[in-house]
Amino acid sequence: MRVGIAGAGMIVPTFLDAAALVEEMEVYAIFARREEVRKEFCEKYQIPVGYDSYEKMLADPKVDVIYVALPNNLHASFAKEALEAGKHVILEKPFTVTYAEAKEIAEIARKRRLYLFEAVTNQYNPNYDKMKELLPRLGDIKLVAVNFSQYSSRYDNFKKGIVSPSFDPKNAGGALMDLNVYNIHFVAGLFGKPGKVRYCPNMERGVDTSGILVMEYPDFQAVCIAAKDCGAPLSVSVQGNKGFFHSDYASSILAEFSFQENKCEPEVYHLADCPERLFYELLTFARYYEEKDWDAFDKRLDHSLMVMEILDEARDPKNQGL
Repeated sequence: MRVGIAGAGMIVPTFLDAAALVEEMEVYAIFARREEVRKEFCEKYQIPVGYDSYEKMLADPKVDVIYVALPNNLHASFAKEALEAGKHVILEKPFTVTYAEAKEIAEIARKRRLYLFEAVTNQYNPNYDKMKELLPRLGDIKLVAVNFSQYSSRYDNFKKGIVSPSFDPKNAGGALMDLNVYNIHFVAGLFGKPGKVRYCPNMERGVDTSGILVMEYPDFQAVCIAAKDCGAPLSVSVQGNKGFFHSDYASSILAEFSFQENKCEPEVYHLADCPERLFYELLTFARYYEEKDWDAFDKRLDHSLMVMEILDEARDPKNQGL
């Protein structure tokens, strides 16, 4: 498959390094408005074509798949345009800004039998797959706690009034959409949609710079913490009455975790041995694509739609505060 990239932000070099390891994936084109940026990417990563217009890239019949790596508020419109041009789409997280947007592009993809795939790392991580396998051995789940807090390199500028997209409410920035979305994917991927959602954000200039999300399930609570204005040890814990999972990595990375049953020695799993953090999601996409596994794409799409419903509920004022 030949991939065209929409965007030239910080995630794009990470994508390119991972894509280089996926045999079935060829990065063929990149769209960036600034000429010097296009040239730099094309030369450094040996990308054959650089486009100054998104429409020109979409019109290229050699491009099979579009990877959308733009600010959050542009995800839906750029994905929609690509789907309407007959291209499959890999869409960076968060999938869209609202559930309504997500539903619209999902309907277009399904109607046209095109693949629409959210690039969120933990859902394709071998360690996460192992957690799913071992989950019944934890017994009755009692508590889930996930903390993804890291002091943002852009926060100091934000306090000075220099606002990057990741802190801009107009671009759907903030801790919930940038970091806590990983925690939501992690929890919802294991346990499904919660019965109730509550969000307690710390707000600065109209954006949540940190916050605590509570996902209420019938028999347990899941607490998802994310912060861009302060740091803390990264952690993932899933506790049951027969054992627990624990990791000292962010839910986005999950490079390693331990599983310990009551009164037993811990078992440590380190199954994600590729250092390129986007590798497993791209490898999964390539496998589904080559096998024309529509059912697998469809299930992943349902999961992304569920996460968007949770994000909508979290940002609903009636669900904020304790």
